[in-house]
This record gives sequence, C-alpha cells and structure tokens, in this order.
Amino acid sequence: MNADEIIKLEKIGILNGRFLNTLKPAEDKRGMYIAEIRVYDYYELASIIKNLMKLCITAVHYDSVEVPPTIANQHIDVGLILGIALQLFPTDEFELINEISDLYDTKKDESLADSK
Repeated sequence: MNADEIIKLEKIGILNGRFLNTLKPAEDKRGMYIAEIRVYDYYELASIIKNLMKLCITAVHYDSVEVPPTIANQHIDVGLILGIALQLFPTDEFELINEISDLYDTKKDESLADSK
C-alpha cells in the first residue's frame, strides 16, 4: 500500500468517527446496534407508541381505512410518526458516503492521469 492510499484510509477513519452517528454498538450482543430517538417525556413516548400501533392497525386492515371503534382516540398523528422517522434517518451516514465517494473520485482521477 502506498503513502497516498494510507492517507486516504486515515481520512476515511476520521470521517467514520465524525459521521457514523445513527447506530451505536450494543454492549450486550455482538453485531447488534442501538438507534435512539429523543423524546421530551414519557407522555410523548406513549403517544408515539400509540400512534405507531394505530398506524399498524390501519395498515393491517387496509380495506377499512380507519382505526377500529374500540379505540377511544382514533386520530393518527402522522406528523409525529414522520418526526420519529426523520430522527432515525441516517443523514450523517449519507454525508460520509459522499465524502468517501469524493475520495474515490480523486483516486480515480489520479489513476487516469497516471495512465496517460
């Protein structure tokens, strides 16, 4: 491995530490990761869980596009569910992919220049 490749690997290591933030390794199981969501309190967490369950009930019974009448509050807060999805969306990881792609493109451009 030449010096340029080593420098690029070191840069990838630095980027890895800076951008891979969505998943954190679980301490209790090998190969498992933890993705966390941020909530204000237990009430918001309960609301998220209830809305996820209502959304799943609706999805399972797709022919009847409503929550069963046995559930008191039938409103599904889709905005809340989408907010959780946004928290879990790995934006930093996509930025890492972009940075690695830029490093690869630089290497490819250098290879093309060397072959001329």
